[in-house]
Amino acid sequence: MLAAMDRSTLLITTFGLGRLRPAPGTWGSVPPVVLGGILLALGGWSGPHAEYTLVMAMLSAACALICVAEGERAVAVLGDPDPPDFVADETAGMALVMALLPTAGLAGMPLSLFTLAVSFVVFRLCDIVKPWPCRGLERIAGPWGVLLDDLAAALWAALIINLAVLAL
Repeated sequence: MLAAMDRSTLLITTFGLGRLRPAPGTWGSVPPVVLGGILLALGGWSGPHAEYTLVMAMLSAACALICVAEGERAVAVLGDPDPPDFVADETAGMALVMALLPTAGLAGMPLSLFTLAVSFVVFRLCDIVKPWPCRGLERIAGPWGVLLDDLAAALWAALIINLAVLAL
């Protein structure tokens, strides 16, 4: 565990969610889904979704920057190349999935909620299974390896969700 909940620790653990057990990565993936639901509800569950997409993309970028800027410290303190408490990478990945959701999957409250829930499950499965090239990216030393495998899993999840929506 990280010694103290300083600013850096709060950011890397996505405000302490990385300390929750079991499955800290799953806890770290929750905030973008909740924020996405709130943003869609505030927008009346109907388009346009440009603001939603922008906020999700900015959240993903901010969490990615946190991973890179604060990751070396977390890896050094925890003595683990991919510490379980370090979940800002999962937050970045889930936010990327949310930014790439198809507009057709966000048409109205029931469909939007279903799409958000499925997106969460598909991202977590992709992050756990690690399809190509996720596992290879995970082997990159330092915070880049911690981050890039989650971003690649996010791209896989977004692809799967977009193809599923197109098939409907």
